[in-house]
Amino acid sequence: MDLFDYMRETKMESEAPLASRIRPRTLDEIVGQQHILAKDKLLYRAIKADKLSSVIFYGPPGTGKTTIAKVIAGTTSAAFTQINATVAGKKDMEEVVAEAKQRMGMYGKRTILFVDEIHRFNKGQQDYLLPFVEDGTVVLIGATTENPYFEVNGALLSRSKVFELKPLEKEDIKKLILRAVTDSERGMGAYDVCMDEEAADFLAEAADGDARSALNAVELGVLTTERSADGKIHFTIGVASECIQKRVIRYDKAGDNHYDTISAFIKSMRGSDPDAAVYYLARMLYAGESVTFIARRIMICASEDVGNADPQALQVAVAAAQAVERVGMPESQLILSQAAIYVACAPKSNAATNAIFSAMESVKNKKASVPPYLQDAHYGGAGKLGRGIGYEYAHDFPKHFSRQQYLPDEIKDAVFYEASDNGYEQTIKAHMKRIKDEA
Repeated sequence: MDLFDYMRETKMESEAPLASRIRPRTLDEIVGQQHILAKDKLLYRAIKADKLSSVIFYGPPGTGKTTIAKVIAGTTSAAFTQINATVAGKKDMEEVVAEAKQRMGMYGKRTILFVDEIHRFNKGQQDYLLPFVEDGTVVLIGATTENPYFEVNGALLSRSKVFELKPLEKEDIKKLILRAVTDSERGMGAYDVCMDEEAADFLAEAADGDARSALNAVELGVLTTERSADGKIHFTIGVASECIQKRVIRYDKAGDNHYDTISAFIKSMRGSDPDAAVYYLARMLYAGESVTFIARRIMICASEDVGNADPQALQVAVAAAQAVERVGMPESQLILSQAAIYVACAPKSNAATNAIFSAMESVKNKKASVPPYLQDAHYGGAGKLGRGIGYEYAHDFPKHFSRQQYLPDEIKDAVFYEASDNGYEQTIKAHMKRIKDEA
């Protein structure tokens, strides 16, 4: 490296975006991802011991894939080389491999190759790397936002360990924001920034697990906000809203507005208003509400308010809940919208809800015993105790229905389930009447 290259790199480092400058240099500086980076976890131990084998980091943008790779670069005794799959070609890989072979042959030194956006490599490019990963010429670190089991060569996957990175928690991002505005060496500490707690909370929430997005907003806000009369840069929630291009809405996930909004969402589905249901859904998603929480509420509504008027509603809601766990945002909003609209438009009945509440009340207040002919008779000596004697097997009767009494004697005339005249419950009601009339 000559003097001009050194000066260029020094200038680039000093003028790099905040998200790059503040990037952790050690494992202990990394926030979040404790499921793979806690001190007792395999990845942490492997990096500390400098015994890393080929790995693939998979996760959304801004979750720390490149950060972990950079930390490895700063701690390993191996040579570290980085390429980006969006611009690198076969020639670039050939050069990396040739240098790696030379290092290993002359100095016995390993080479770690970090391939960012590895899913952008075509099959031929991935196949080229395979033998050199297999024989240890290079230790591969791949980073991808796409599911590697779909996008990465199966043979390459089999020789690598996949680590999934999760979106950062709000508190993790908030910690990074406060570090960025106070760090005088790499952050914005020299600017004398006064960050409002409300602004930090908003940025951490609005970033939706993406640390880079939050830090870019911090940098933009600090550099574009004039100093106040006290000489400080006051970073308010208004500044935060402009910088992250997201409107501030009243929605505290731990406060009253959270419960007001979810209440309005459920009541809109119950009230068969799909427009209102999808509006409140949008409010919750915009504010960063958990998609799994929303999915649970839709499942409950499908059972509580739709019930057997449309049994398919619960199936739709359950499928949506499973899908959002596998897909994640932003696509989960499509799935939740479909499910919420289906439940809102479905015929309604709370007959099943009323039935269990009524039955629970009866159990609580009235003592009743199971009739002997309904008791378990699948053991020797049951007949001697009178168990199962007199039981009428329903399938032996016309319409597969027996008029036998199933409720305890104490409440034999009780009615808990009263089918409505809505949707499929009309069919249920008619069926029950028919088999009883014809029995």
